[in-house]
Amino acid sequence: MEAPIQTTPELRSRITDNIVYFARTLRKAGVPVGPASVVDAVSAVEVSGIENRDDLYWTLHAVFVRKREHRVLFDEAFRIYWQSRGLVEKLLAILSPVAPARGAPQKPRAGQTRISQAFEASRERVAEETVPEIEVNARFTVSGKEMLQAKDFAQMTAEEIDAAKSALRNMALPVDRIRLRRLRAATRGRVDPRRTLRASMQAGGDFIDLKFRKPGEKRPPLVALCDISGSMSQYSRLLLHFLHGLTAERRDVHTFLFGTRLTNVTRQLRMKDPDESLEACSEGVKDWSGGTRIASALHEFNRHWSRRVLSGQPTVLLITDGLERDSDEDLAREMDRLHRSCRRLIWLNPLLRFGGFEAKAKGIRAMLPHVDEFRAAHSLDAVADLVTALSGGRPSASADPRSWLK
Repeated sequence: MEAPIQTTPELRSRITDNIVYFARTLRKAGVPVGPASVVDAVSAVEVSGIENRDDLYWTLHAVFVRKREHRVLFDEAFRIYWQSRGLVEKLLAILSPVAPARGAPQKPRAGQTRISQAFEASRERVAEETVPEIEVNARFTVSGKEMLQAKDFAQMTAEEIDAAKSALRNMALPVDRIRLRRLRAATRGRVDPRRTLRASMQAGGDFIDLKFRKPGEKRPPLVALCDISGSMSQYSRLLLHFLHGLTAERRDVHTFLFGTRLTNVTRQLRMKDPDESLEACSEGVKDWSGGTRIASALHEFNRHWSRRVLSGQPTVLLITDGLERDSDEDLAREMDRLHRSCRRLIWLNPLLRFGGFEAKAKGIRAMLPHVDEFRAAHSLDAVADLVTALSGGRPSASADPRSWLK
């Protein structure tokens, strides 16, 4: 094994500066990196030496990455920062990161937006004391909120993603409850003869201590069927962020994506990092932004998955624009079977964002008789209305599917 490369004071200063800049970028992207970690990283690089790119990657990875959800951000930052060939072997001979090479358009990587914004924030770093406090508050004006509500989640910066997460956290999660047949102990309700007799026997039969019971309650499961065809791609990504937040809070949420085939992505949405979760969903789906066959997808769900996930009186969210290629008879039959298998079927259609929308398409008219509510799905306001509906709120007249069939 070769001995570690000897460093001069000037070269050591360059190595330290670049590692500090790299750590600052990670911190801006959301990875908790403190001054002690930077010192440890510099010492680790000097002790282990730099023989190739992998040595530097895993040395810095061992120091900076402490949680699984931070791996994707570290990998993306390292790919951009140390991209130039020979940069590692020359011991960081250049002082600034190299921009990505131009070429054929590539699929967006998880965390790419946050890393890019972190580089910009680090490059234009300004002392906190020189920034007026009023400027910080100005970002949350009415116009800023309106832009955030209408912007696609996939195009948001790191700060906008944090603001959107805060908005979703402020929304009350669904609290709808359903009554069960099984009775449980309660302070009020029906008299429980068995528990009452046992309590009186323990007291010697001198007095009767009445015990009560009432039907138990539980939160109904939630099943989402999300269309990922070309016309639904941007809205599906928005709602997948909402479903990711629900899945993190509840274990009884199941999500399926469909275009020309049906894919179960419940396990992918249970990942903690939203970027990593959506990237795993994209990798597991072969027909993203392609065509759509709603009837075929519903047939596969009703045949292979309904008995597994539709127990316990669940609520089903059907997210699609209803533009179907299969026959209307097949679509109506599968919709009827799905409707009879669940307690409540809510159809989320982004086409309702248009004020002059009319249910004229054959596929839409075939589906409407078999849904309980017909709602929009294109903005944060629409998500807020959906949360109200899932919490047991009384549906508005506009959500009645029968009004669209007239």
